[in-house]
Amino acid sequence: MTVQTPATATPLVAYEDAVRRYDPVLGIEVHVELGTLTKMFCAAEVSFGGEPNTQVTPVSLGLPGALPVVNGKAVEYAIRIGLALNCTIAESCRFARKNYFYPDVPKNFQTSQYDEPIAYDGWIDVELEDGAVFRVEIERAHMEEDAGKNTHMGGTSGRIHGAEYSLVDYNRAGIPLVEIVTRPIEGAGERAPEVARAYVQTLRDIFRTLDVSEARMERGNVRADVNLSLRPSPDAPLGTRTETKNVNSFRSIERAVRYEVSRQAGVLDAGLPVIQETRHFHETDGSTSSGRVKSDAEDYRYFPEPDLVPVAPSREWVEEIRASLPEMPVARRRRLQGEWGYADAEMRDVVNAGAMDLIEATIAAGTNAAGARKWWMGELARRAKQDEIALEDLTVTPAQVAQLQDLVESGRINDKIARQVLDGVLAGEGDPEAVVVARGLEVVSDDGALLTAIDEALAAQPDIVEKVRGGNQGPVGAIIGAVMKATKGQADAKRVRELVLDRIGQ
Repeated sequence: MTVQTPATATPLVAYEDAVRRYDPVLGIEVHVELGTLTKMFCAAEVSFGGEPNTQVTPVSLGLPGALPVVNGKAVEYAIRIGLALNCTIAESCRFARKNYFYPDVPKNFQTSQYDEPIAYDGWIDVELEDGAVFRVEIERAHMEEDAGKNTHMGGTSGRIHGAEYSLVDYNRAGIPLVEIVTRPIEGAGERAPEVARAYVQTLRDIFRTLDVSEARMERGNVRADVNLSLRPSPDAPLGTRTETKNVNSFRSIERAVRYEVSRQAGVLDAGLPVIQETRHFHETDGSTSSGRVKSDAEDYRYFPEPDLVPVAPSREWVEEIRASLPEMPVARRRRLQGEWGYADAEMRDVVNAGAMDLIEATIAAGTNAAGARKWWMGELARRAKQDEIALEDLTVTPAQVAQLQDLVESGRINDKIARQVLDGVLAGEGDPEAVVVARGLEVVSDDGALLTAIDEALAAQPDIVEKVRGGNQGPVGAIIGAVMKATKGQADAKRVRELVLDRIGQ
């Protein structure tokens, strides 16, 4: 089966057919912007959203005579990342000049690391949604500086082709980066898109845990270049790869892999060679399009940076950093699952919803694991989805959720009333306790008041009373419903049932 699309010169092969006949091999390069106060080689401020070209110095602008100085905090963060990825930390490493011309690189070269990275030979275990674990081998993690940002004005694609003119903002030029490069990821088979997504998601979680970056993909703090090639079988030589650049969401990573598998299968089926090139990903339809022929290392004419001395982190410093590392996300997830007693599927849902930190904080605020999960994965997840925002962006705190659950467990409100209380909390009316008092939502617990409402309901429905007295308790729900209506839902339904049956003589 093939599907013809205008985005490619050859037909796409259905993904399932493509992975049945070809073996996909991945390679992923992830760039993470480090959360330092200043840039990699100068004292220019690093912050998001500043006025264009205001966060610059002669060094980041590449002005003649300006000399770089290495940011020590960036080196520390790079070591933290390397250790978290089980890498060997180099005893000595150095920077190199990666030479290429583009308007957003004012020096006409990028200061990076080439043959002497700060970290190398690592690995991480990636957990897939069904609990399967896939090991990804890390070739290297090296330090470098980011480029500036080109904005192409006019045209329809937002790219340079067809644009009327371009603007350059050098605020981003020189921001510290760590680039993490995998070895060829083999053996993923039909799960290659899922493995790619889970790998980048695992890295994002590690960056946040290490507190080395905000790691917000929507801001470009984390960007992935996805390399993919196909070969006839797992024992065949590697095929020609393409590199889909700057994919910046987990869903897009998955879609980019699926598309390239289908596209390259179509190219190979047509008897044509896959071109080694960079490609652009299109969010609108999940397709990729040709960028430029991919450069190899020799094309960049790397040579050691003459203005910077080698970086030689002492073994004592490296071990101090190792000792300070927090618990890694996978280990923490497994520990919390054991403590909370969640089933595998329940924990996966919590992780996928981004609710783990919220639930942990809610439990720390005094509620139990079941109650915390009930609210964050139930009513609050529904409201976040309805408002198209992340759970963490809801205007309710873990402490307030814990207080809400405590009100339910103490019998002062029921789950139905609790939803009204949430309305008030989300509307900014205060903590749950204050909302309950202000809105008069506390459950009616006075048996005298309940008996009055029950007697009125029984008098209004004598036929139901006779049925219940005859041994059929099914219709008693109608009496309970009438009492709940009379008390505006503020009665304890279980207590109402007990009182109704007692009143009828059952």
